[in-house]
Amino acid sequence: MSQTALIVEDEIFVALDLERILTDAGYHVAGIAADSRTAIECAPGCTFAFVDVNLRDGATGPEIARRIAEDHGVKIVFVTANPAQIGTGVEALGYIRKPFSERAILAAAALATGAAQAEPEDVIPLNIAM
Repeated sequence: MSQTALIVEDEIFVALDLERILTDAGYHVAGIAADSRTAIECAPGCTFAFVDVNLRDGATGPEIARRIAEDHGVKIVFVTANPAQIGTGVEALGYIRKPFSERAILAAAALATGAAQAEPEDVIPLNIAM
């Protein structure tokens, strides 16, 4: 499987856990980005991205997601403890609430790459009220 992921997360242990889950499943991880600049630099060539809302440079996750989706066609899944901060106008497959399970991450990756459908408990559509 040659699908490439980008991890946009400033908590290093969370980012490394995501990286481990994805690489163990055969995905390539292009990079871990903790801020807007790094995320935008790493986005070209990525198939999908797991994006947190609150990063090193503030609540920039939704704007990063919008830009990399529009500019590079990256499919977005938010991984956040604060889904209410995602806002509107962001084209995303949905979100996974922290703390996440390995199953949810793998389901979201499969959904993003077109390999499978995710169950609603794994990847929550953005239009569902919290």
